[in-house]
Amino acid sequence: MDKVIIKSLNIFLLFGFFVCHAAFSQKQKVVYEDKVFEENIQSARLFPNLPDYEAQMMSPVVELGGMSLRLVFDDLAYDPDMYSVKIVHCNFDWTPSDLKDPEILSEYNEFNVQEYNYSIDTRIPYIQYQFVLPRVRKSGNYAVLVYRGRDQNQMVLTKRFMVYQKGLALGAQIVPPAQTENRRQVQQINVNVNYKSRELFDPKNNLRVFIRQNQRWDNARVLPNPTMIREDIKMIEYQLFDGSNTFWAGNEFRFVDLRFVRARGLNVAAVKMEEDVVFAEAGTDKIRTQSVYSEYLDINGQYAVMNMERQNYERESEYMLVTFNLSAAGVTETPYIIGSMSRWGKEPTAKMELNNKTNTYQATLLLKQGWYDYQYAYLTKDGFDTGKLEGNYFETENEYEVFLYYRDMGSRYDELIGYVNLNPNKRRL
Repeated sequence: MDKVIIKSLNIFLLFGFFVCHAAFSQKQKVVYEDKVFEENIQSARLFPNLPDYEAQMMSPVVELGGMSLRLVFDDLAYDPDMYSVKIVHCNFDWTPSDLKDPEILSEYNEFNVQEYNYSIDTRIPYIQYQFVLPRVRKSGNYAVLVYRGRDQNQMVLTKRFMVYQKGLALGAQIVPPAQTENRRQVQQINVNVNYKSRELFDPKNNLRVFIRQNQRWDNARVLPNPTMIREDIKMIEYQLFDGSNTFWAGNEFRFVDLRFVRARGLNVAAVKMEEDVVFAEAGTDKIRTQSVYSEYLDINGQYAVMNMERQNYERESEYMLVTFNLSAAGVTETPYIIGSMSRWGKEPTAKMELNNKTNTYQATLLLKQGWYDYQYAYLTKDGFDTGKLEGNYFETENEYEVFLYYRDMGSRYDELIGYVNLNPNKRRL
């Protein structure tokens, strides 16, 4: 009888161990995101490896076997450091997939960042590093990891990128919302998938449609089940009526022109050059909820390193301490400044503080010379809300990206088999 009890107790303890181990492993699962871990690392960008300066505003999305991506970042230091790069294949949810390194790369998966250059005659010295990512062998989500030396415990930055394969026809369009509520304030994205060129097993459950606006991750949408699957013509439709495929339209982005240090660019109130730093003051902004929609050029919340006074954009541009100002009139909560320059509000410096002397909310960011788009927002339990400070107008030009993921039966990873970029009224500098 005692042996039976001991055996049962051992089985119970063993079962408990596996349950606890599984729970611990799940808890420790890594989710990769766009993140910089050190304050001395600035202006980290990942974009298609093209010679045009506009490439730095483009989404890091490439076709399998197509062009490569370029990683650029500055280290505010006097002496160069040794940085290493590793590429990780990820699932749909940005956790590491089960694919091994030889399955995604034809070479050893650790690279030295060997291309670097010193800044030229800048008040804040920095060293710029550049690295062209190798082409991968599988479609899907990827994270590029940059760390000091060969020690991944000294992580410097992580960046997301996506590689798609044209496996089938993907169509999408911006349409007036199906719901009448907020009809003039939101934009609806309808999606059609034609899968004649590939047999899909259980597409209702194995397909995922992911949509993001203006290269943001914080307000992206994953569409629920499709509204219709036409097996006869191999067509899947996502024309939803519950608002799950709608986005707040927002407003055109504000901007500040920091391409000059010896003169004032657009929306710059003052520039002051000290011996060791450059200070800049943006003009005082006001909330725009009561204003009429006005169409003008913007770059959808992105930024571009540029310099109108010197020839080398990347190495001769100054770093500037830029103070943004928002009039406190009508502001009821603490505002944040959002855009790619502040990682859409995630940087600590994005949170604004009230200056009682000027009756303005202020935030000071360290920015490299260039053109910067931004907006103001309140932080809510559902993320950042720009509507109460910027307004929402259906006519606003936004960039939308639609990604189509598929997990085949028995597969160990999520394929990215479709991608489309919607920017019907594209306007750039």
